[in-house]
Amino acid sequence: QVQLVESGGGSVQSGGSLRLSCAASGYTYSNHWKGWFRQAPGKEREGVAAIHNNGTTTYADSVKGRFRISQDNAKNMLYLQMDNLKPEDTAMYYCAAQTMSTNPAVQVLSAMRYNYWGQGTQVTVSS
Repeated sequence: QVQLVESGGGSVQSGGSLRLSCAASGYTYSNHWKGWFRQAPGKEREGVAAIHNNGTTTYADSVKGRFRISQDNAKNMLYLQMDNLKPEDTAMYYCAAQTMSTNPAVQVLSAMRYNYWGQGTQVTVSS
């Protein structure tokens, strides 16, 4: 059974840093995309960052220059380094994996691209 398990969330003050981790079990990260999404109360889930198996990355404009996504395929791990955190970054953060081909028109940071999701880890940033 495929499982994605996030860890590393917590509470920090504005300007602080956190590193999220996502461990995959039940399959090996395939030659597709892996991503981090977040959802704040009352808001839609939004794509934050994504990385292809070949190392190509993409970021939402709101986190460019502050967040960095990385992977360790040998360990089936996905990471999100978050620096200079702001109160508006407060949300539940989810990792997601695409294991099947999808319509190429689906954007990389669209939740529609991903077919496996973790349970989430909470990030709270206070001002």
